[in-house]
Amino acid sequence: MKLAIIDSGGANISSVKHALRRLGADPVFTADAKVIRSAERVILPGVGAAGAAMSRLRELDLVQCIQELQQPVLGICLGMQLLFEKSDEAWKDENAVECLGIIPGTLKKLKPSAGIRVPHMGWNTTKIVSNDPLLTGLPEHPWFYFVHSYRAPIGSSTIASCDHGETFAAIVRRGNFFGAQFHPERSARSGAKLLANFLELQ
Repeated sequence: MKLAIIDSGGANISSVKHALRRLGADPVFTADAKVIRSAERVILPGVGAAGAAMSRLRELDLVQCIQELQQPVLGICLGMQLLFEKSDEAWKDENAVECLGIIPGTLKKLKPSAGIRVPHMGWNTTKIVSNDPLLTGLPEHPWFYFVHSYRAPIGSSTIASCDHGETFAAIVRRGNFFGAQFHPERSARSGAKLLANFLELQ
C-alpha cells in the first residue's frame, strides 16, 4: 500500500512512522503533491500552532491538493484541527486562522477551571457516538493520549467525543476525511487499532 505522510512541519513524525511500520505499512514522508495524490492513504500530522501549519501548507502549495483528495485521509492532533474551517488561535497580525475548510466549524481554546488544566495533556476516555469502520473493534469508551489547547466543536462530523471541562470532538469524519484529536501513535492498543482500521478502510 502507498501511504503518504504530509510534511506539515509537525514534530511527531518519527513516532507516527514507527507506529505505522509496526502495522506493516511503509509510509513515505513527503511534500510532493504528485506523491500525495497517488497514495492510497494519506496522513496529515501536526503539532504546534494552526497558523504556522497552514502557512507551511500554503508555501508548499498543498492546500488545494489536500482539499481535493479522494482517498482516505487521517488528520492527527493539529492535523485534525486543520480540517476545520477556522481556528480562533491568533497568528501574527490575525485574530483567527483560516484552515482547510473541509469540516464545518471553528476551533476554540479550552477554558481552564478548577481541576482542569490547559493544555489538555494526558490520557482521557472518549465516547463513541456514531458507528464507523474507523472505530471497529474499539470499546465503547476507549482511552487515548491527548496534547492540545484548542477544541473542535461537536457537530454532524463527530463520531467520538471527549470531555475536559467541555465536551469536544475527539474523532471526526466527513466523507473520506477522518480526524483524531489525540495521538493514536502514543495511545497503546486503542491507538494501534484505530490506525490499523484506517489502513484497512475500503
